[in-house]
Amino acid sequence: MRSIVQSLLMAIVVTVLFAAPGRAGDAEIALLRGYIGNWSGSGILRGGDQPEAFTCRLKVTQGRLIKINYAGRCSLVNMNLSVSGTISFNDKANRYEATMRSNVGLSAGAVGAQRGDSIIFKLSEKQSDRVGTPIQINSVLELSARQITVDFMVELNRSGQTLTTTVPFRRH
Repeated sequence: MRSIVQSLLMAIVVTVLFAAPGRAGDAEIALLRGYIGNWSGSGILRGGDQPEAFTCRLKVTQGRLIKINYAGRCSLVNMNLSVSGTISFNDKANRYEATMRSNVGLSAGAVGAQRGDSIIFKLSEKQSDRVGTPIQINSVLELSARQITVDFMVELNRSGQTLTTTVPFRRH
């Protein structure tokens, strides 16, 4: 009798395991993978002495396991900004997560929320740049069906200067 009960329980467990749908994050991971490719965009950086053209390239690649990696470079008149990081779906926490680091000494993480077919990351950080200048960063990264958009605001706390830009990226 005991072996029949054990066999029955084992059959139920096997049936449940194999009949269950895929991991909860499969659709989310597939959504992220849809952004793999090369992207470019441009905007106007405002808040300096005069508005400056802000041109960017972004490459999104398959990362390890359930992550996508991104690496971007933006050019201004007198400098280049490089950023890189990862975006993933944390199945245990049931949320999107992103990391970012830049060539000017800034790094951050953000949690994303899905709204329809878009994933939106909002970041608000107080940090110091490489020379110790305190800054406030506010950024919104939106991954939507046909484009990636970055809204960015940096406030240099010592001078009070605020720099803003919006860069819509398109796949090419």
